[in-house]
Amino acid sequence: MVALGASLVLGCLPACGPAAPQPPGQALRTRSPGLVQGTDAPGDGAAVALVARRTRCGGEPPVLLCSGALIAPDVVLTAAHCLAVFGEAGPYEVFLGPTLLPEPGPGGRFVRVTRAVAHPDYVPATHAWDAALLRLAVPVTDVAPFRLPGGSDVPVAPGDPVRAVGYGDTKDAALPSGQRRQGLLQVTGVTASAFQAGPAPAMTCVGDSGGPVLGGPPGNEVLQGLTVSGDVACRTEAVQVRVDALGDFLRPFLEEAPPPAPASPRPLDALCQEACASDADCPAGLLCVSAGDAPARCLLPALQAGTYGAACTEDAACGAQGVCARLEVDGDDACRCFTPCEATADPRTPEDGEDSGCASGPGGLGATLAVLLGLFWRRSHRRRPGSRSRAGLRVKAPTKPQV
Repeated sequence: MVALGASLVLGCLPACGPAAPQPPGQALRTRSPGLVQGTDAPGDGAAVALVARRTRCGGEPPVLLCSGALIAPDVVLTAAHCLAVFGEAGPYEVFLGPTLLPEPGPGGRFVRVTRAVAHPDYVPATHAWDAALLRLAVPVTDVAPFRLPGGSDVPVAPGDPVRAVGYGDTKDAALPSGQRRQGLLQVTGVTASAFQAGPAPAMTCVGDSGGPVLGGPPGNEVLQGLTVSGDVACRTEAVQVRVDALGDFLRPFLEEAPPPAPASPRPLDALCQEACASDADCPAGLLCVSAGDAPARCLLPALQAGTYGAACTEDAACGAQGVCARLEVDGDDACRCFTPCEATADPRTPEDGEDSGCASGPGGLGATLAVLLGLFWRRSHRRRPGSRSRAGLRVKAPTKPQV
């Protein structure tokens, strides 16, 4: 079922162990893997997966971070602790479709995230107000968003059945994570900002964090909660943030005017010669990043400074120094041949650390994550006010059930 936490860890990165929100002063219990006893959810198109952005076009596997809920054509609601690894300015995509892993299934698609904002009152230690909003680069127009609670909707109450949806762990080797699944829970307790639920018979788990928890009659369900935590074994308790308590956080973001169209960004073939002052100077999907005292450059996360040439489908089309890199997530021009400005890679920084057991060959998952972390631990040329450091994932795997 819905699993709390980020499947990103994969034994390579520390995982966040969300704890269930409790009254002030009480310690929360962490929750661990899986949406257990769930079933496939082919009709829940607005339930999405949050993934680390893919940068290569040669079969790079998606890295599942969390689940999420589409609440407007260009807005996804997820858990704030899902941003713990890369922070609010990190490289994210959302996936829409029933099958993300082991590889995206037919009909699935990715949309790049342009902005991520955590709730200003989020408390990592307790999972209080554990919510975040994501702005998508392209509106999703063929999937109906989940319905938000309104004045005529009855608040969630103990004893109510609720339905959780997510991409997380199932605790069944024959049913791996990365599949969109759903399952029934029953509400056991309610506070002003959260509610708890037990199995009926399903339970959320690792990877389900941020996923939708729905209530009400079939055909008129409302988004009542957001999976954030649960017990470590994914057996007895799931914790959800109440969506009807998030109005002051959701409303300004949903009503926000779209940003003005950027002027003319730097040409793809001139990025080695031209510096940037902000992300608006860069082609779509690139960030304006400075490392040390060097001029800020337009960079694709996980790659050093370089230029982009012809369309491609694999590295072999791009010459000895080139790789086939993904600028946007879809479209004929998504993948372009990338050639670094310098023949050698950026020197390793102290933050990069030594090679670990997670390391793999060029283009492998371990290498990609290491470079992503190294890049985003460096100072970005533009930092968002109130952005959080990637300090949320600890030694335990993220704790929330999965449907």
